[in-house]
Amino acid sequence: MKIAGAAGAGMVVLGPAGCKSGFSRTMGKEGKFALRTPKVSLNGILTATGDDPAVMTRAAITAVGGMEKFVKKGATVVIKPNIAFVGKPENAATTNPHVVAELVRLCRGAGASKVLVFDRTCNDARRTYKQSGIEEAAARAGAQVKYVTDDDFVEMRIPKGKVLTSWWLNKDILAADVFINVPIAKHHGSTGLTLGMKNLMGCAGGERGSWHVGFLDQRIADINTALRPDLVVLDAYRILVDHGPTGGSLDDVKKARTVAIGTDVVAMDSYATTLFGKKPSDVKYIAYANKLGLGKMDLKDIRMSEITT
Repeated sequence: MKIAGAAGAGMVVLGPAGCKSGFSRTMGKEGKFALRTPKVSLNGILTATGDDPAVMTRAAITAVGGMEKFVKKGATVVIKPNIAFVGKPENAATTNPHVVAELVRLCRGAGASKVLVFDRTCNDARRTYKQSGIEEAAARAGAQVKYVTDDDFVEMRIPKGKVLTSWWLNKDILAADVFINVPIAKHHGSTGLTLGMKNLMGCAGGERGSWHVGFLDQRIADINTALRPDLVVLDAYRILVDHGPTGGSLDDVKKARTVAIGTDVVAMDSYATTLFGKKPSDVKYIAYANKLGLGKMDLKDIRMSEITT
């Protein structure tokens, strides 16, 4: 593996969030796996507002043609929420469990044979999964909720990466028929905001803490060249406006009462900055991803549609 910048191979460095995993460097090599590219493209972004996250999620998916547009009968689906830290849903540090559960139900209703839900967490997964409410809600909806281990990663070359030219990526995501990225919109001390693109750090093995040593925003853009989701569902029912990514105080939580969906993760993240009174250019990884040709950053070029539930 070749890593440019200060964080060389073999370094073990903790990021501000303390995302040291203890993961070994004995994970598998690429072989039958290929990098992900999206299969469906939506024209712009659709936002749903309301008081029930599940209703908003279903309404938004229905408005763009239903989950059948993305999920075919017999498909294996991976739904990747943010479950990195211990916290209850009202703290807005993790993806809303009702959004995740409704996506599981929609995928199963479309005929998916298997729906996997997981994250590679920073805090202990047994605690984060339970406290977030995602483990119980997703399982009840028909998902297989999985704890991530070393065996779930394979080393892959990332040809379009500028700094991250190879890394250990999650095999379940690489092998899935459909990959749905479900971030929560929240503040982050290192990157300003953590949104859809940064949520993919939970798809990476190895010592992710080393990414914080230098070029963090570029590394985030780079991994998004390798793991492009088929659908992005942004949970902005509650957003964490300060002291992210862990939060902890309800004073830092704002109810935006919004769920947004799209297939262009750069456009989705660009839109999400407006929820915080920011511009896309305020978040470096958005600009870097735009330069890599991963999507639209200029809000004037993004077609927006709205529904109210």
